[in-house]
Amino acid sequence: MAVKLRLKRMGSKKKPFYRVVAADSRSPRDGRFIETVGTYNPITEPAEVKIDEEVAMKWLRDGAIPTDTVRNLLKKQGILEKFHNERMSKKA
Repeated sequence: MAVKLRLKRMGSKKKPFYRVVAADSRSPRDGRFIETVGTYNPITEPAEVKIDEEVAMKWLRDGAIPTDTVRNLLKKQGILEKFHNERMSKKA
């Protein structure tokens, strides 16, 4: 089972709101998911991003692959850098 960290669209028409979720890559976009990792609201100025760092790190350690958009969100939050540093310190 390939797990991806991706966005699940919520909200109403013309007012999107997203949940960052860990889901099986074969599941539909708004379908079944394993766990909620955080939220993303692009409508607010600036865009509001809330990601649970511990849960995100757990999924990245377990091999979950983030989509391009989620990767950018994780990078802005500094989570991807922490994950990279953690992996490099284990190899050394």
